[in-house]
Amino acid sequence: MQLIQKIFARRRIIYFIIPILIISLCWSNIASAAVTVSQIQFIGQATLPKGLSFQNTPVGGLSGITYDPKKDLYYAISDDRSEKAPTRFYTLKIDLSTGSLKNNGVVPVAVTTLLNENGNTFARATSDTEGIAFTSKNTVFVSSEGDAKELVNPFIKEFSLSTGKVITTLPIPNKFLPAKNGQYGIRDNLAFENLTITPNEAKLFTATENALIQDGVEAQPNTSTSCRIIQYNLQTQQPEKEYLYQTEPISSFLNFTGKFASGLPDLVALDDRGNFLSLERSFTGLGFAILLFQVSLEGADDIGHIDSLLSINSQKIKPVQKKLLLDLRGLEVLLDNIEGLTLGPKLPDGQRSLILVSDNNFNSLQRTQILAFKLKIESPLMRVLRRLIPIFQR
Repeated sequence: MQLIQKIFARRRIIYFIIPILIISLCWSNIASAAVTVSQIQFIGQATLPKGLSFQNTPVGGLSGITYDPKKDLYYAISDDRSEKAPTRFYTLKIDLSTGSLKNNGVVPVAVTTLLNENGNTFARATSDTEGIAFTSKNTVFVSSEGDAKELVNPFIKEFSLSTGKVITTLPIPNKFLPAKNGQYGIRDNLAFENLTITPNEAKLFTATENALIQDGVEAQPNTSTSCRIIQYNLQTQQPEKEYLYQTEPISSFLNFTGKFASGLPDLVALDDRGNFLSLERSFTGLGFAILLFQVSLEGADDIGHIDSLLSINSQKIKPVQKKLLLDLRGLEVLLDNIEGLTLGPKLPDGQRSLILVSDNNFNSLQRTQILAFKLKIESPLMRVLRRLIPIFQR
């Protein structure tokens, strides 16, 4: 009898110790592992009326969007170059309370005009605002592509939510600035389309939509392009690293117009460790190809010290890691010019929402389209615990 009791006691100890040993062995990997989007589900769309005006301002050109969790509001930047109205962003209310997005579920509630350092509106053609990211200080960072043809530099500035005035301007490395000879810097309309801030607000990231002139070719049918991601330290307000992001080559399809565009229009940070969702958008001639990826900086080379990728053997550079999550062409949805994305609130079932918006280019043939998705995001610890559950159930 005593022998049997000893055996059962030892088994209880083993069942207690084994999970602890497994967690201990995995813990070093958990600290550096990526969060994972294990599932993505389309939960509806909305389309704003064509020709919509709000507070005497035309609504359109939505190129970036960000979420304010304190107010449950979204801020969407317009890429209007102060032509139809002064440079601005819109405040939107998006109703996901039922766990889905209905066609009447998006409502504009405010328009905020952006003001420069002198407290004036941005003059015509001095900005091309494309990316926006909210901070808990009640500010937003905004990126502008500038105008390479007119030698207007891109910028990244922080603006007050209440007044719209500039608070901070981040420095742009010289390699990105347009040159008079046209042999260096950003390409026109292919610069800082995107902007995101890590949840702890320690890092800001932006990226070029296509390769710098000195880095290689812009995207062409069946040809990818070499984008640069810039990492800023928001404590020092300085750029500290750069990474290579290679877009997917996309084929042209029934392209009677001869026009083709492809690139990286937006990023959103999933965590503080360099894990993102990225959006790649291509106009193929007949419709749009929209791809969603999970991206990791882990193992990627810092290329901040390299002024030109054409001057070195770029094949030896380790780019960021990408994993395709969703090709939106598989949805039963007519896609428009999707350019922006942001994480939204938790849905009624506890899963995280994702919002995508389109830029209608103030074109009557296009739409301002908002797409909503449900994400299942797993942390490294949750993945380990999920694997341990069967052990406890034996």
